[in-house]
Amino acid sequence: MPETKPTVSIMNQQLDALLYNEHNLIANLSNACALLNQSLTDLNWAGFYLYQPETDDLILGPFQGNVACVHIQNGAGVCGTALKTQSTQLVKNVHEFPGHIACDSASNSEIVVPLTKDGVKIGVMDIDSPTLARFTPADQVELETFAQILLKHIDIH
Repeated sequence: MPETKPTVSIMNQQLDALLYNEHNLIANLSNACALLNQSLTDLNWAGFYLYQPETDDLILGPFQGNVACVHIQNGAGVCGTALKTQSTQLVKNVHEFPGHIACDSASNSEIVVPLTKDGVKIGVMDIDSPTLARFTPADQVELETFAQILLKHIDIH
């Protein structure tokens, strides 16, 4: 019998337990991207870009997957758009997204959730898939919940 992966709601419960009593940004982002990568199927990248207020751009943070772009300008590509608009970007076909940055040519769909806590921009959670239309509105709700659980465990001060 093939191994089944946990559902996203179980994944959210696992994240909350995994990060219990830990508030370090890098440690929590590292475990969160590992959990995403282990729990979700049909991904080729899961990770984080961190906001750099001094340069108003994103820099590569903890991730699992193929090598990635290091710097992304605020407003550029899917990640930069999520940061600038402070809204989740659910992209069924990245090749149709204006200004898409092709860090990995194997990516065909993407979801990016902005991470902001107490008005402070932390960055974005970025998840890519080689499958077109991999992410659904239901996935968006669950991943936004995942992001809120993650933010609860991050100390920004």
